[in-house]
Amino acid sequence: MTNTHIELVSASNLSAINIVAEWYSIEWNIPIQTTIQKFNDLFDERSQFQVLLTNDGVPITTGGVYNYVGLLDREPRLKVYENWLALVYTQPEYRGQGYGALICEFIANHAKFLGLKELYLFTHTAESLYKRLGWQPTERLTLGGKAIVIMKKEL
Repeated sequence: MTNTHIELVSASNLSAINIVAEWYSIEWNIPIQTTIQKFNDLFDERSQFQVLLTNDGVPITTGGVYNYVGLLDREPRLKVYENWLALVYTQPEYRGQGYGALICEFIANHAKFLGLKELYLFTHTAESLYKRLGWQPTERLTLGGKAIVIMKKEL
């Protein structure tokens, strides 16, 4: 991680946008055009952002803060929560090496810099990672046979 760089993805960085859109398509079957459109909307809102971490110039991991996540369609009562840490993705060959934790900490710090007071997330796979990073479980639910935890972090 000696040459690690984290940058905010801008509307003009089409290369980064396309990389992230391809990752999301592969990992979560999110259509590439959907991600590109979401990014266009993202850049219009100051409290929402996407970051990309590279190491030696190689894209490794990404994530962002969003006001809307797909979970809200299935659980409308959760719309009371804003500022979701979401779509954190690390290339499979780099998982377990600390990149996900690094980008989550950067995202939390940038959100605090923007004046946000708290972030939320949901996960069914990485609760222990987020607990190590200071996130607290707030509620649990089951969706599609998956045990989902909603977590909160005070900034």
